[in-house]
Amino acid sequence: MEYLDFELPIKELEEQLQKCVVIGKESEVDVTATCKEINKKLVETKKEIYKNLTAWQRVQLSRHPNRPYTLDYIRAICGDTFLELHGDRGFKDDKAMVGGLGKINGQSFMIVGQQKGFNTKTRQYRNFGMANPEGYRKALRLMKMAEKFGIPVLTLVDTPGAYPGLEAEERGQGEAIARNIFEMVRLQVPIITIIVGEGASGGALGIGVGDKVYMLENTWYSVISPESCSSILWKSWEYKERAADALKLTSSDMKKQKLVDDVIPEPLGGAHYDRETTFKTVAEYITKGYNELKDLSTAELIAQRMDKYSNMGEYKE
Repeated sequence: MEYLDFELPIKELEEQLQKCVVIGKESEVDVTATCKEINKKLVETKKEIYKNLTAWQRVQLSRHPNRPYTLDYIRAICGDTFLELHGDRGFKDDKAMVGGLGKINGQSFMIVGQQKGFNTKTRQYRNFGMANPEGYRKALRLMKMAEKFGIPVLTLVDTPGAYPGLEAEERGQGEAIARNIFEMVRLQVPIITIIVGEGASGGALGIGVGDKVYMLENTWYSVISPESCSSILWKSWEYKERAADALKLTSSDMKKQKLVDDVIPEPLGGAHYDRETTFKTVAEYITKGYNELKDLSTAELIAQRMDKYSNMGEYKE
């Protein structure tokens, strides 16, 4: 397990607990009471730390190297029913964007999401979860296929942003994202979107238009990352904590602003501390969201989706 800077008190107590257990195994000394005391203190420390997280600390948790990624969710929730589909039929297969057919609790879904890597080699292979235009066109191809066969769409968002390279711009990065948003708003099947990690800017919006939009508790969703915001406003990354607070990018902020429909709770410590519970909870929210949408007619579904996004940003003085 890797620890973030604010998690160091937890690391110290977990190491103490491990040493206590080892001493109990290797000697005849009864350390049961000591282990219980350390474990009690560990639980209390975890609760104290995780109930008072700042916006920047939640950003850090969303990027935790042990956090489950899109394919982890797909494999856990769909099992061996997932069939990955490749390519945009125009340029190539973008490894940062994955998609395919899978069953969740007996219901077929077309699943699309950004995929990050878990080590240096796979991070380069997945381009750090930053999709090129062909990735967004691949996602749209799969969503239009789902529409053709009446299959609901599930999108899993986890990206630091769309790839900003010269070649991506030459191939129409902005147009690809805009086209996806345009087509998703009027897609004739239910769309469920879940932010499972980072939800950065247009890179997230390119697959982020949904009838139901959920965020995991320790994720963020914003037009810009705190570091980039800090570098633009203050010409330095030093003010990233201040930027994170000002951007109102956490799941609770998004729910308060009515930009997402609900927040999916995570186990104490984050999704990576108890993956099985996280996967089970996410599957329950997907099923719940689909059950609320499945009986709507196509006209009602699209009208409801358009009204939802049209009402965003309204205010009264």
